Amino acid sequence: MRPYPLTGPFPNRQELQGMPLDSYAALGDGRSVALSGADGSIDWWCVPNMDSPPMFDRLLAEDTGGCFVLAPTGSFTVERGYRDGSNVFETVFTTPTGRARLTDSLNSGHAGRLPWCELARRVEGIEGRVEFQMRLVFGTRADTICPYLSRNDNATTFNVGDVIGLLRVSDGITLDSEDDLEIHGSFAVSAGERQTVGILAGENEPLVAATIEEIDRRIDIADAEWRQWSDDIGYDGKFGAVVNRSALALKLLLYSPSGAIAAAATTSLPEGFGSGKNYDYRFAWVRDASYTIKAFLRIGAKAEAKAAFTWLMKCLDRHGPHVCYNLQGELADDVREYDLPGYRGEAPVVAGNQAAKQHQHGIFGDIFETAARFVQAGNILDPRSGAVLASLADLAVESWRTKDSGIWELSELRHYTMSKISTWQGLARAVELADGGHIPSTCRERWARGRDRMAQWIDANCWSEEKQAYVFYPGSDQLDASLALAVRFGYDGHDRLEKTLRAIDRELGAGPFHYRYNEVKGDEGCFLACTFWVLEGLALLGHRDEAERRFAEVIETLDHGTGVFSEMIDAETHEYLGNLPQGLTHLALIQTAATLSGHKLL
Repeated sequence: MRPYPLTGPFPNRQELQGMPLDSYAALGDGRSVALSGADGSIDWWCVPNMDSPPMFDRLLAEDTGGCFVLAPTGSFTVERGYRDGSNVFETVFTTPTGRARLTDSLNSGHAGRLPWCELARRVEGIEGRVEFQMRLVFGTRADTICPYLSRNDNATTFNVGDVIGLLRVSDGITLDSEDDLEIHGSFAVSAGERQTVGILAGENEPLVAATIEEIDRRIDIADAEWRQWSDDIGYDGKFGAVVNRSALALKLLLYSPSGAIAAAATTSLPEGFGSGKNYDYRFAWVRDASYTIKAFLRIGAKAEAKAAFTWLMKCLDRHGPHVCYNLQGELADDVREYDLPGYRGEAPVVAGNQAAKQHQHGIFGDIFETAARFVQAGNILDPRSGAVLASLADLAVESWRTKDSGIWELSELRHYTMSKISTWQGLARAVELADGGHIPSTCRERWARGRDRMAQWIDANCWSEEKQAYVFYPGSDQLDASLALAVRFGYDGHDRLEKTLRAIDRELGAGPFHYRYNEVKGDEGCFLACTFWVLEGLALLGHRDEAERRFAEVIETLDHGTGVFSEMIDAETHEYLGNLPQGLTHLALIQTAATLSGHKLL
């Protein structure tokens, strides 16, 4: 556990307009994700799915949002951390009168995910006596719903929009007040005593009224299931603890009903204060899914890799190549704004994402690289998937000369260098798959000629003698940190690639981290995945000792106590920015650590 000194009941939380993002731990059950703050408040939980409207949304509305607080009534400090190999999280409160442990879990059962959502919170006395407050607040989603309590012969339930929920508490907890908006309670624990609270919830469905004893018991069942999963991870290289923790974070983002992998579990967390760059990441990007599949393959998580790859191929078959899809495999919804203040007053608060309407050539590289690594790991493509891939290769060779929005989803269409390299990558892998008999080879020669023409075009148009680097797009004087991925993609040219990485370090580096490209300095934080891409590229180009030293520095700087990482970080304050847990950050970390360990490249 790591110490996180805090004083409750947080009189300065209102001054800050929210807890720092690095104070949150993520809980998950294979369908939803909740964020538990270091002050004992669950501030984000979308029920029943990650992309459902939030039941708790204090994260985006400090003063009016829904939350579920369990915290000592007086001043306290905390130590916190995940149980080893688990996504069950523990917080130890130390008060003037004693110490107590809070254990948080989104429960599962022996047979896997439960057919309802179950949030369990257990408080155990360690020494002395600690008095606790319980506060359950139902948010109104920017005044678009009106929560209410409903009573019948069996129980009192709460209704939040289409969600029905049931609060269960141990006998030692007193409910002091309850109305349609809030439920308040209190209790105390002495050394050796235990009290548990739980929420059972579902959407437009009957609710099973499990007992508090069953809920409490499932905390340990869920913990055992997480430990079993992480014990089966086949990673035995360097930085094992941080790789295992990142694998557990990625597992939280796997939406088990479909196999989709969410880019992140939140929406609208700002990428920079005052920038207006607030996006909904509760969708599955082809890029992120592809990279995550490869990370899962590399650490031996075969079931997760297969589920995600199957989901991806079915989406491509049904809809064709799009940048992202929702977690059910349909096209993303249009963006809608909500009248909420946002995290620390940073609006807008949005749902939906317009990236699915863009075209990015990079998806060709992502798709084919994933398929190639899938079969390289000894797996088998079915005929239908092979036919879909062959048609995508035809589309790639036909369309590579057109402009696109690039990997960073920009509004201005250009011939982005990274897009061309990604298309080259896609056709290179398509040729390899055809040669191996994995996909139809009717157009194999055309794909090969297109691949070679692309490489010639890139080297003739995208290299800058002045910069001694591949630039953002032809004629630009800007650099793009994502070009570090060209090393992993196997793009030819050791000398030019190394010079590009060094130029990225010089122009986009900020301490141990990197900005995405030149123009975003000052608007947003450093993009964490880019840093890992640069370090992996250096290792692959023969600078493994340097890369390992810098990797260790990055991990030490990022380690705020939970191992849950966001999308970006402030270069000066090292404050987290952007949505979290961010899958792209965690998977890039896994890939870099594996490369530093000499694991076979996937």
